[in-house]
Amino acid sequence: MIEYRNLKIAILGGGTVGANVASLLIEHGDELAGRVGAGLEVVGVAVRNPDAVRSPEIPAALITTDPASIIPGADIVVELIGGLEPARTLVLEALNSGADVITANKALLATHGPELFAAAEQVGAQLYYEAAVAAAIPIIRPLRESLAGDRVRRILGIVNGSTNFILDKMDTEGMGEAQAQALALELGFLEADPTLDVEGYDAAQKAAILASLAFHTHVPLEAVHREGITAITGDQVAAAKAAGYVVKLLAIAERVVDPVTGTEGVSARVHPALVPRDHPLAAVHGGNNAVFVEAEFAGQLMFYGAGAGGVQTASAVLGDIVSAARRHLAGGPGVAESASADLPILSIEHAITRYQITLEVVDRPGVLAEVAGLFAEHEVSIKTASQAPGSSPDGDPIASLSIATHRASERALAATVAALTASSAVRSVRGVIRVEGV
Repeated sequence: MIEYRNLKIAILGGGTVGANVASLLIEHGDELAGRVGAGLEVVGVAVRNPDAVRSPEIPAALITTDPASIIPGADIVVELIGGLEPARTLVLEALNSGADVITANKALLATHGPELFAAAEQVGAQLYYEAAVAAAIPIIRPLRESLAGDRVRRILGIVNGSTNFILDKMDTEGMGEAQAQALALELGFLEADPTLDVEGYDAAQKAAILASLAFHTHVPLEAVHREGITAITGDQVAAAKAAGYVVKLLAIAERVVDPVTGTEGVSARVHPALVPRDHPLAAVHGGNNAVFVEAEFAGQLMFYGAGAGGVQTASAVLGDIVSAARRHLAGGPGVAESASADLPILSIEHAITRYQITLEVVDRPGVLAEVAGLFAEHEVSIKTASQAPGSSPDGDPIASLSIATHRASERALAATVAALTASSAVRSVRGVIRVEGV
């Protein structure tokens, strides 16, 4: 029998996710109360436009345009506004009032995470954010709790459904980048301004969150190396397919060692990469997300599912609400976010991986040996090389040279590319793409 008072929940944001959270709390209130041990009462939903059409509908009595009015007295505040302001101010206000806060705001956490976690710790509140990365996929709680006693070595994540949809259509149906992007826009995978997705900003925000959590070290957003998919061509995707790879936009966070100092640190990066077709991430199609975790004791773990959607994201939010409600009943302060390792943040030049490089070279005897010499000079070992004849607009004989390397540092690769660019034997460096998951 439930005897504890009802817990009051304030929802900031009445968009697709907010409307679904409110609707599910009301519709399944009795069932959730049974799981928690107390009733869950929605005291208000703050919206910008009270007259907007919403699906599902929010009871009119709950709607307000003043978010600050429903924070006082709330036990749990759910922030679904998005963006940095007024979200940051409202979350701080909620935490300072002693309420637990649940957010799906990746930009806010990636930019102001340390400030918010410090505010929560100061008053003994808890900040939950399962929905901020990969929507319905449970990844934050496993990293925060299940793997807290392990040592995460590496995370590879497909964490942006829009770009995965585009690259998947290019791979499976042979679409060009423009055609695949237009289809993604038509089907609602992309906003009218696709920059946040296709240039990798969204994935970088999530990479910062995952890296900070996995390695118990604050990784600021500006430390995440970012590349988007706009330079990926249909020819590159087709060539990757022929070679047994698929192109994916990956968010990568890993432990790396500075070869000069021997210092262990953390590196986070977002960029397109070749993934072998027998790797689990290669089977992530459409707008789905997946996070692949390599841990010292647990080994390899895969988390897969819907990375977006109103009801899917609402599912993750509801999970956090239930956790927060149970904490209220149990009593005691919230668990502080761990930054105990405080590892140095190392740039992408310390990353070590494999590379696929495509060159346009002068077609004459000795060119392959000259190119191979430049790789050797900068300590990048060639695994395979293939050459195909071609022709230039000016009639000079040229050849296309595709080179796959063994593992090398990003620093060594950059020096090699610079030397290739300066070489008289090389007409152009047509593409450089990293190979991950091998």
